[in-house]
Amino acid sequence: MRRGRYKPFDMSEKNPIHIIGAGLAGSEAAWAAANAGARVILHEMRPIRMTEAHETDNFAELVCSNSFRSDDAQSNAVGLLHEEMRRAGSLIMRCADANQVPAGGALAVDRNGFSVAVTDAITSHQNIQVERGEVAGLPPEEWSNVVIATGPLTSPALSQSIHALTGEDALAFFDAIAPIIHKESINFDIAWFQSRYDKKGPGGDGADYINCPLDEDQYNAFIDALLAGDKSEFKEWEKKTPYFEGCLPVEVMAERGRETLRFGPMKPVGLTDPRTGARAHAVVQLRQDNALGSLYNMVGFQTKLKYGAQMDLFRMIPGLEGAEFARLGGIHRNTFLNSPSLIDETLRLKARPSLRFAGQITGVEGYLESASIGLLAGRFAAADLQGQAITAPPATTAFGALLLHLTGGHLSGGAGGKNTFQPMNINFGLFPEIDFPKTDETGRRLKGKEKGRAKKAAICARALNAIDSWLSDTLQAAE
Repeated sequence: MRRGRYKPFDMSEKNPIHIIGAGLAGSEAAWAAANAGARVILHEMRPIRMTEAHETDNFAELVCSNSFRSDDAQSNAVGLLHEEMRRAGSLIMRCADANQVPAGGALAVDRNGFSVAVTDAITSHQNIQVERGEVAGLPPEEWSNVVIATGPLTSPALSQSIHALTGEDALAFFDAIAPIIHKESINFDIAWFQSRYDKKGPGGDGADYINCPLDEDQYNAFIDALLAGDKSEFKEWEKKTPYFEGCLPVEVMAERGRETLRFGPMKPVGLTDPRTGARAHAVVQLRQDNALGSLYNMVGFQTKLKYGAQMDLFRMIPGLEGAEFARLGGIHRNTFLNSPSLIDETLRLKARPSLRFAGQITGVEGYLESASIGLLAGRFAAADLQGQAITAPPATTAFGALLLHLTGGHLSGGAGGKNTFQPMNINFGLFPEIDFPKTDETGRRLKGKEKGRAKKAAICARALNAIDSWLSDTLQAAE
């Protein structure tokens, strides 16, 4: 893998940056700090101590979906974040682009190839030293510059130490994993390839998803079986833990109403069954999960059903009658901080400023959102080490919008004064308002979706101009 440009560190430097956790955020933080000329020691407890969800000791292992979502930087907030990260020298985006698989308008990756690429880049960087083993409890006081990027599966010892230090209850939620199916076991006499609205994406051709149709009777039978399925039991201490709304188990969605799935992961819009020439009542989509195209994951079908129930249920789906599973769905408990109360605008813990936090533990949701906060934490930590002023990215950028959500943009008082801080994906609702043209080139007033598209395009254009200026200013400051 071709290395990015970076400054070698001074071997006499006695105060390296310690980064705890080599997931998406930790890997990005290490890369950003090392490229800024800092000496980095990256601590990763796997494989000495594994988590409930990881299967390998590679860095940035994807334990849920293999999709980084939309790559449209002109009208989608996620795609905008992708582009900002690319311009900022993101390792995660570099490895994602190099390991993409077809996914319509989304950027999806071969999960193993992606993780190996990140690991290779980190371990070959001359400014980064990797140490395997758990950091049990808070880092030593002599570590004066630390980034904690342990993610949603932070070890109990460290979680308890953070809780004791802050005096705040860590919030928690459950995150679920979707099943992965061997392509060769799918019945293509029923299933067909098509992207929604035939949309082409990175490396795709407009036919990037496998679609399995259900008529009304089949859909209702599926919902009945789903609701009756044998589900995992939670421990007593887990029962009050809420789900994250952006990653609900499929059976929890079904419990909210029989039609919920038809307006969610099973929506049939934009898809035409080639056997009938019509739209199905409901559709299950599968997305390519590896570069070989031999594995496909069930889009939106994260679940807490027991394994036997999953196999029986999902084989009810037309086209999946003989499905063979490379991985069944699962569920794990995630934790995140009450960040607006606990961390400052440069991601430092207010109770102990030598500690920074990055990634999902801060209360962002999503692979790229986590990595982007890691990128910022790495930059901030390197600037601190080198005695440089830290300038946060403008709130008009995707970087700045996420940072503001974590550190000051959230209303902390809900009903009855109750804290309502929840994990958040990047979305246009986090950006400041903008003036944009309300008419087209002929003077016709824009309405509805046209107006929405124009607003999104204006927000994206403003953000990319702002990120370029911020990157240029921070580069000049470093020099």
